[in-house]
Amino acid sequence: MPTVPAEEPEAHRPEAHQHRDVAESFGTDPERYDRTRPRYPAAALERILAASPGPDVLDVGCGTGILARQLQAVRMKVLGIEPDVRMAEFARETGVPVEVATFEAWEPAGRRYDAVVAGQAWHWVDPDAGAAKAARVLRPGGLLAPFWHVFQLPSDVAGAFATVYRRVVPDSPFDLRAMASALDTYQAMCGRVAEGIRDTGSFGEPQQWRFDWERPYTRDEWLEQMPTLGPLTRLPEVQRAEILAGVGEAIDAMGGGFTMPYATMAVAAVRNGT
Repeated sequence: MPTVPAEEPEAHRPEAHQHRDVAESFGTDPERYDRTRPRYPAAALERILAASPGPDVLDVGCGTGILARQLQAVRMKVLGIEPDVRMAEFARETGVPVEVATFEAWEPAGRRYDAVVAGQAWHWVDPDAGAAKAARVLRPGGLLAPFWHVFQLPSDVAGAFATVYRRVVPDSPFDLRAMASALDTYQAMCGRVAEGIRDTGSFGEPQQWRFDWERPYTRDEWLEQMPTLGPLTRLPEVQRAEILAGVGEAIDAMGGGFTMPYATMAVAAVRNGT
């Protein structure tokens, strides 16, 4: 999930997209990322299909192609934009066409799309420049829909994570307190995204979509996914292993597994014009 430096006052915190080192750290292990990150619920894909006026989709920050492949499976024609060469190469190997660039710097060369989507990635895009670029590349009536998975760890697991993380990485800039109020954190982020969309003057009023679902995790399944989370992607293996051991002990104490509640949240807006 997006995190911000804990030591800075709210008014002076950089927005997530300004932390480029974090944004481009997820490609350290694209195979693990693709294998362990959750897929998107069918209801979210159906909503995109219903709202898009056609099949041409631009997937911003496509990563390893998780969302792109799901859209391809329902007969959408997808082009991915991804700044990390390692992630882009992995996505291409799975059948997703990808161009390597940040969305802000990407050159559309006159191409237009029916939908611009972003799964787990729009917070790494400047919300104002990103909305303006989306308005430029969408056909009239086209859909802009960035969205995120919001998860809420059981309190025992979240507490163990925060405790051992603070001990192992005491000077980390990441604020794990956001995990305790994840929905509030994402609600604020969605508000900032909607503000950037409104400011373009090119879209109808942004709407918020939400899709609730659950996924059970065994101890090993969750520990396998954890290294793909932002606070861990750049840590040395020794530190990462110590954190995983502490979280594993907490899950063992709960019986070896848990069920994670997820909310997939989207900000959706339609491009003006006829």
